[in-house]
Amino acid sequence: MRDKKGLSIPMVGISSLLTIFAVLCLTVFTLLSVATVQANGRLGESARQAVTDYYEADSAAHGILAEIRAGEIPDGVEEDNGVYRFSCPISQTQQLCVEVAVTGTEYTVLRWQAQSIDLWQNDDKMPVWDGEKEG
Repeated sequence: MRDKKGLSIPMVGISSLLTIFAVLCLTVFTLLSVATVQANGRLGESARQAVTDYYEADSAAHGILAEIRAGEIPDGVEEDNGVYRFSCPISQTQQLCVEVAVTGTEYTVLRWQAQSIDLWQNDDKMPVWDGEKEG
């Protein structure tokens, strides 16, 4: 008769640990994938809005240019020796600046540029070593 102490117990613990580790890894990868999809969705929406805002301003600028070519000068348009300057708002931080030279029925676009309207402020709060020895 065999002694019960001599029987080996199957190693169920290691396979259970490997299964738990695999499930944890898959869970982490799933959460990272969901976070990436949400971030890409927000980025795509903001890009869509930026493009929509730009083309709305572009369309408004073309409308103003059509009025200028028809001989009318809309409000907000500056004229200096046949050169017309105006701007159309794109967003709270950008505007479309347009400068057009008109001679008769012909026109030349001198400037058609999106420009930031926020004032740039130097941020010098971070102490940076200037190479001088302290003390």
